[in-house]
Amino acid sequence: MRHYGIIGNPLEHSFSPAFFTQLFEQKSIDADYTKLPLLYLDDIKTLDIDGFNVTYPYKTDIIPFLDELDDTAVKIGAVNTVKRIKTDKGYILKGYNTDCTGFEQAIEPLIKGKDIQALILGTGGAAKAVAYAFEENAIPYTFVSRNKKNGMTYNSLNKEIISEHKLIVQATPLGMYPKTCSAPDIPYEYLTKDHIAFDCIYNPPETLFLKKAKQAGATTENGLNMLICQARAAWQIWNQ
Repeated sequence: MRHYGIIGNPLEHSFSPAFFTQLFEQKSIDADYTKLPLLYLDDIKTLDIDGFNVTYPYKTDIIPFLDELDDTAVKIGAVNTVKRIKTDKGYILKGYNTDCTGFEQAIEPLIKGKDIQALILGTGGAAKAVAYAFEENAIPYTFVSRNKKNGMTYNSLNKEIISEHKLIVQATPLGMYPKTCSAPDIPYEYLTKDHIAFDCIYNPPETLFLKKAKQAGATTENGLNMLICQARAAWQIWNQ
């Protein structure tokens, strides 16, 4: 039997175990997938496991604990998929990023044919993957965070900026289960029917960010399809 799992903190929100368990059952694959709460990242070296996913808050912090990174993970600076590979000298852990693939596939139907600029809320691992996908598709974007050196701040968002950026991607943990009563502090009143609000969070299905955006008339989409697409890409990596 092969063993897979997910590391992160918290893990209550994660649908990955349910997704992979269903996949294994449907395809009669002799494997399991579990949540792997870790106290310390260097504990990953002790895991007797074939591969694992990485979620908040470890997507960037895990990099020094890995033996290798693929080219995409290097460019993004974040990892959400790790494969345990047998070599002549023993096992190594190699990091990959499938968040960028998942986001790209999830957002494509929403923006197809549109000349659009984007705001990325957050600068963590998920935000880095979103930015990479935008760069690969020549979509102009700006990071929004609490720190001005990373882009623009939330306080600087005004009607003109919101009007110029018709795609807003929520890539922070704000609003994620079980802390569902929080949302990024942006001027939602300036959103219109021409805006698209995408939340990388999928649990709950409609975050407070999406609720506020929908009330303003924007098209909204949660991160479930992104999760499914990135999970499929991870499975392909584990089976290379």
